[in-house]
Amino acid sequence: MSAEEMSFWDHLEALRWCLFRVVIALVVLLVGCFFAMPHIFDSVILGPTHSDFFVYRLLGFAYGPAQDVQIININVASQFLTHISTSLWVALLLVFPYLMYQIWVFVKPALYPREIQGVGRSFIWGTALFYTGCAVGYLVVFPIIFRFLTQYRIGDLVVNQISLNSYMGNFLGLIFIMGLVFEMPVLAALLGRLGLIDKALLRSWRRYAVVVLLVLAALITPTGDPFTLMVVFVPLYLLYELSIMMVPGRAPDLQ
Repeated sequence: MSAEEMSFWDHLEALRWCLFRVVIALVVLLVGCFFAMPHIFDSVILGPTHSDFFVYRLLGFAYGPAQDVQIININVASQFLTHISTSLWVALLLVFPYLMYQIWVFVKPALYPREIQGVGRSFIWGTALFYTGCAVGYLVVFPIIFRFLTQYRIGDLVVNQISLNSYMGNFLGLIFIMGLVFEMPVLAALLGRLGLIDKALLRSWRRYAVVVLLVLAALITPTGDPFTLMVVFVPLYLLYELSIMMVPGRAPDLQ
């Protein structure tokens, strides 16, 4: 049955099956992540708390030797609840490509042949950029921020003891924020197809974008040193340049 022949209820049924398949995949991944979480948690999620984390070794020339950071738990049920919630977050991260594929399967019949290739590339780019952003957040942004904040002292008598909830909130929040920030080129391409922006407009805004991205990088990285600022700013600026490449040369006329 073609998209033109499908009724509202047929579309609703197709959407229901797409969501059902995504939920089944999510449940399977959730169970797998739950049993693998003790290893994932110690070696991956708590990686930035170890002094031998490879990012610290690479940046040792800029920051000197790192120290282990001990994560403490002050609530009775926090470790169990963190086990469940972190398993869910990791499962959501792993199911994301399949979710994008199911969305593509659902919307593809409603597209014209000339639209299928462009929208398909957008799904692929969006998925790849999301994972790239998460990787940059985990490998670069979070370790630098975490190390600075855990070693910062307002006074010699104040000792930093990082709680499990505080660590996980900052860890997950920052990584997923970076994943969303890296969707900027896909958003720019979408706005370009809608005729709201074009290459000339983004190029004329480049000087203002540099200022805005520098401010954003400074907000993300509270260390204040130029090296850390540039580590965050350069990927953001490259995203802006990629956005210029992905939008049409001239905004289409929607009239």
